[in-house]
Amino acid sequence: MKNLQTGDQTLVKTMNKSIILKLIADKGPVSRAQISKVTGLNKATVSTQALELINDNFVYEIGVGKSSGGRKPVMIYFNNLAGYSIGIDLGVNYILGVLTDLSGNIIEEITKPLNGINFDYIIKNIISTIENLIHMAPDSPYGIVGIGIGVPGIVDKNGNILFAPNLKWTQINVKKIIEDTFNIPTRIENEANAGAYGEQLYGAGKNIDNIIYISIGIGIGAGIMINNTLYTGSSGISGEIGHLSIEANGIKCSCGNRGCWELYASESVLLSEVEKHQALTDEDGKNIESIINEARNGNIKVLQILNTIGEYIGIGLTNIINTFNPETIIIGNRMAQFANWLTNPIEHMLEERLSTYHKNNTQIYFSELGNYSCALGASYFSISNFFSNKKLTVI
Repeated sequence: MKNLQTGDQTLVKTMNKSIILKLIADKGPVSRAQISKVTGLNKATVSTQALELINDNFVYEIGVGKSSGGRKPVMIYFNNLAGYSIGIDLGVNYILGVLTDLSGNIIEEITKPLNGINFDYIIKNIISTIENLIHMAPDSPYGIVGIGIGVPGIVDKNGNILFAPNLKWTQINVKKIIEDTFNIPTRIENEANAGAYGEQLYGAGKNIDNIIYISIGIGIGAGIMINNTLYTGSSGISGEIGHLSIEANGIKCSCGNRGCWELYASESVLLSEVEKHQALTDEDGKNIESIINEARNGNIKVLQILNTIGEYIGIGLTNIINTFNPETIIIGNRMAQFANWLTNPIEHMLEERLSTYHKNNTQIYFSELGNYSCALGASYFSISNFFSNKKLTVI
């Protein structure tokens, strides 16, 4: 019984410390008296736990606040610079790496184009990106607390990449390679799942319990958040929405299916259609940035291609809304940069195909984080794992 009581006391202490730390992170700077009032914990408990958090470098005192009478209170602030996390968004044709503090603020970033899908080539570029971000990190008590990598493929619950069709990868253990190289805890996650977390924590999905994040890059994936929890399916591989068939006898896909949504509504389609129709005035600049410039300049061919892609995006969204009836859909990844030209054709398709009941109950937004949704979500996973190992909760 004595051991059980000791265990109970340890658990309660840990829970109290998490409650206090989260409040400081969310509301700081706050005084010990404010913490006691908001949490209902007695002042002695707050003082003891706050001192432990100060000794652990997770919070610090920043001077005195205003007083309503008597001695001015000492204010406590979350030390978001106690450590740093690395988030990697691995695209098929790019790598985006960010160094964030423990609050998810971007401190440094690196973007690299990828000119091939050879595994050794991509791993070399991932490693060099991580190395550079580590060197950029300021000194801190905990250093780099973790690495998160979002990948465009099916990832199981152990972080194994089962299949990444656009990279032509099968059964790849990137987690082991990165951990063996850097000796830093690493989390591998599907890029759309990471993006869903990024948007819910820091972007358009804030304070929304039920969202579906649609990542439209070279392929299309979905991160499904139900009651603030990521839905991963029975084996952890849900969300491969880009391989939903929208044409029964359509184009053959590398996944083995035909008529997959991503073959009609993705960045790869945009790039191939622009080349096919010789839509760019600058033939040396066949990339997203040059296509955006052409759209801004009113290039008719580019605008027609974007309109068609927008209609196909709308068709896919119709199926998703009919299936899930989500509170919010967020469109992210690199195609979100074309929001100005995709919004009208998407809305036209939804107006034409959805029932009034579904139309009126789902809000559709484009990402507030732009290209950073996945990288920030991947960084969050590492931060969360770090605090979880300390038996603490912040985010």
